[in-house]
Amino acid sequence: MPRVTAAPAAAPVTSAPITSDASEWGRVTEDGTVEVREGDAWRPVGQYPDGTPDEALAYYARKFDDFAVKFGTLETRAQSGGSSASDLTKQANRLLSEVTDAAAVGDLAGLRSRIEALVASLSEATAKEAEAAKAAMDAAIAERTVIVEKAEAIAARDLSKVQWKQVTVEMTELFDAWQSHQQNGPRLPKGAAQQLWKRFRDARSSVDKARRAFFSELDDVHRSARDAKARLVERAEALAPRGVDGIPAYRDLLDAWKAAGRAGRKADDALWAKFKAAGDALYSARAEQAAADEAESAPKIEARQALLEEAKAVADEPNLKKARALLTRIQRQWDEVGRIFPREKERALDDRMRTIEQALKSREDVDWKKNNPETKARANDMSAQLNESIEKLEQELAAAEKAGDAKAVKEATEALAARRSWLNALRG
Repeated sequence: MPRVTAAPAAAPVTSAPITSDASEWGRVTEDGTVEVREGDAWRPVGQYPDGTPDEALAYYARKFDDFAVKFGTLETRAQSGGSSASDLTKQANRLLSEVTDAAAVGDLAGLRSRIEALVASLSEATAKEAEAAKAAMDAAIAERTVIVEKAEAIAARDLSKVQWKQVTVEMTELFDAWQSHQQNGPRLPKGAAQQLWKRFRDARSSVDKARRAFFSELDDVHRSARDAKARLVERAEALAPRGVDGIPAYRDLLDAWKAAGRAGRKADDALWAKFKAAGDALYSARAEQAAADEAESAPKIEARQALLEEAKAVADEPNLKKARALLTRIQRQWDEVGRIFPREKERALDDRMRTIEQALKSREDVDWKKNNPETKARANDMSAQLNESIEKLEQELAAAEKAGDAKAVKEATEALAARRSWLNALRG
C-alpha cells in the first residue's frame, strides 16, 4: 500500500547563534516598561512591576529563549529529513506568527529571518511531498477501486448457482481488505471515499440479500424434508410388531426416504439413526428366524444328501424301467422331506438331483428314438427301397462292365457305395 515518504532534508539554514542578551536587545524605562529593540526602534513588550530591571529583562528574555528552542527543534527536524515537510512548514509559520510582535526580549528580527529562511528551504521538499502524496492518493483510490470492482463482479454473478461458502469467503476477504486499506492507507478525499464506499456497500448488500434468500429457501426445503422424514421414522418404528413381515413395507419406506431430499446434515444424521434402528430391528428378526429355520433344516439336509447318494444307483441301472422306478421313489421321498433353509442350500441340493433326472431322461429319449414303432416302420420302408435300388444298380453295373462303358461303371459303382452306406446307417 503506498505511503507518503518523509520529506528530504531541507537545505541547511545559517546556524548563527540566536541571542537573547537583555543588555543588547532590551531595556526598562523609568516607569517599569520593558522594551525590545527591533532595528533602530524600540517596542514596548510589557511591565514587570514586582522586580528589578534586571529581573524584568530576564523574564522577557526567557520568553525569547522559548521561541529559540522551538525554532532549534524545527531546524533539527528539517535537517534530519525524518518529518513531513508540510507539517514542518505549518509549525514554522505558526512559530513565525507567534514571534511577530511577541512580548519577548531578544533578536526577534533575526529569529524571524531564520524562520522565514527555514520556510523557504522547505518549499521544494513540500512540493515533492505534495506530489508524492498525490501519487499515493491516486494509487490508493485505484487499489480501493479494484476492491470495489471485485465485489461488484461477485454481485453480478448468477447468485442462484454459486457455492455460497466460497462466495462468503471471497466477500469477507474483500471487506477485510477494505478495512485494512481504510485503516492503514492514506485518507481519501471525502467525495471519492463516499462514492467508492457506496458502490462497495451496494454490491455487498446485493450479495447478502441473495444469500439470505437462498438460505431462507434452503431452510424451507430442509424443513419440508425434515417433516417428511420424521413421518417416515414414525411409520418405520410402527412396523416393529410385524417383524419379518414388515421388511417389504420398510423397503418401500426406504425408497420414500431417498426421495425426500436433504434435511440438513445434523437433522439428517439424527433422523437416519432412528430410521435405520427401526430397520435393523426388522432385519434382526429375520436373521433370528433364518437361524431358527437353518437349525430346523439340518436333519432335512442330511435326509436329502442321503437320497442323493441313493440316487447315484439310477445311472448304474441298465434297465430303464427299473431306473425310472427307483428315481420316482426317491423323488417322492425328496418332496416329503419338505422345504429347506437357507434357500441357497436347497437350490444347491435341487441342482444335484436335477442333474440325475436329466441324465435318465436323456437315456430314455435315446431308447425311445431307437424303439419307436413309427420310427422302425419308416426305417424298414427305407431299407426296402434301398435294397431295391441296390439290386437295380448291381444289374446296371454288370451291364456296364459287359459293355465296357467305363463312365457308366464308375457312376454305378459310386451310387452303389452311397446306397449301401445309407443302408448300414439305418441298420444301426
